[in-house]
Amino acid sequence: MCLAVPGRITAVHEGDRADVDMLGARREVSLRLVPEAREGDYVLVHAGFGIQVIDEREAAETIRLLQEMDELLDDELPAPEGAA
Repeated sequence: MCLAVPGRITAVHEGDRADVDMLGARREVSLRLVPEAREGDYVLVHAGFGIQVIDEREAAETIRLLQEMDELLDDELPAPEGAA
């Protein structure tokens, strides 16, 4: 299964690189597939590439769904052996 995570572009660098904040994690990603993306835009990031520019509402909804999935996993899956 592939998953693209929404993130907000915090800085665009020379060339096609940008710093993106994805759920609090900051990563450098390629904007080669979304050359129209600008600082402040939200992009879906997959495998180190911005693959689509999305609006803030769509980003917020996707983040909410990802957080729900995380909560479901915490409730449904047993903790690994040796975990406190």
